[in-house]
Amino acid sequence: MYRSKTRHLAGLLPLALTGGAQADFFQDSHASLQLRNFYFDRDFTSGPGQSQAQEWAQGFILRMNSGFTEGAVGFALDAQGMTGFKLDSGAGRSGTGLLPLNTANGQPGDEYAELGLTAKARYGASELHIGTLQPMLPVILAVPSRLFPPTFRGTYLRSQEIDRLTLHAGHIERINLRNSTNTESMRISSPNRRFNSAAESNAFDFVGADYGFSERLTGSYYHARLSNLYQQHYAGLVHHLPLGGGKLKTDLRYFDSRKDGAAKAGNVDNRTYNAMFTYQRLGHSLGMGYMQLTGATALPYLAGTDVNVNTEGALTSEFVNPNERVWQLRYDYDFAALGVPGLRAMWRYIKGEQIQLPGAGDSAQERERGLELSYVVQSGRFSGLGLRVRQASNRNDFSREFNETRVNIDYTLALW
Repeated sequence: MYRSKTRHLAGLLPLALTGGAQADFFQDSHASLQLRNFYFDRDFTSGPGQSQAQEWAQGFILRMNSGFTEGAVGFALDAQGMTGFKLDSGAGRSGTGLLPLNTANGQPGDEYAELGLTAKARYGASELHIGTLQPMLPVILAVPSRLFPPTFRGTYLRSQEIDRLTLHAGHIERINLRNSTNTESMRISSPNRRFNSAAESNAFDFVGADYGFSERLTGSYYHARLSNLYQQHYAGLVHHLPLGGGKLKTDLRYFDSRKDGAAKAGNVDNRTYNAMFTYQRLGHSLGMGYMQLTGATALPYLAGTDVNVNTEGALTSEFVNPNERVWQLRYDYDFAALGVPGLRAMWRYIKGEQIQLPGAGDSAQERERGLELSYVVQSGRFSGLGLRVRQASNRNDFSREFNETRVNIDYTLALW
């Protein structure tokens, strides 16, 4: 079904590439090459098994995007090629997610590559995408947390026909994991034995809306369904309030998740409440957050993606275990206030309590302390070159404890 749709839409492109339409298709095109160097080191401080997961890899992401043809309906085509190379790894240090892994012998792959094509059609302020997708939505968050982001195969419609309102709808059939070259069925994320991780589905459907009530207040609602595994409602509000020479940001998020159909992953019964309050003034940002999970299970989300809660960006855990209560304190500083634009620092402490997991009792805890320093070159020959160093430690009552360091260098070249 997917292949026939893609061939049909792509097959219409030559019919539209005449005269000025052809000029728009090619003249409005652009391409870029992103160089991404990633070092990952997870040092386990407790428990049996592999003592360290440490790998270093180099990635290249080539993106080519055509312009839209003229006419009531415009057509376009996107292509994305990703290839990664091992710089350092080994059987005793593999499994970071940077490189493919041979589970039989623990050996990492030396290189891997994949190609994604997306056919697009535009009518007015609405766009239809068919093919390779990388959604960044509250219910399906394809964050590039390793060398490459996960990608999906499916159909996605985005419409902005109504002022201040953006509508979303999509159907996903397959996922290509961040360190894989093959598409596969989708699963529910199941660390700490939360759900049946072997259960699969080939249908993830979602609809959603984002609405700007004012310049200061934005609201969102989404509904998602991973067929025969879970269904989920999401609501969010973001508000900015000028206060005392600075700005107070309020970020509220709510998930209501239940089992779906045959419930192949087991019972799903969760409500998650998120609140994050961040005060920004000059170069300083101080944030305090709280999250509470209720119901019989953890918060479900797609395996291979990130979960859209206020602990996003945490390195060692997502803090969405059953019954978990999570407190967070975060401080950011932008050195542009001191005349050094592009330099930023962050410190964060997150603590989860009252976790209920098999074999961990009724009151387990977990903690993460994290530091981050990043710099982006602002001008000159290497303008846009970014360096990011992150370090975090995880301590908990139910699994192995570890310290983690990530270093990545990113640079994007505009080809045309």
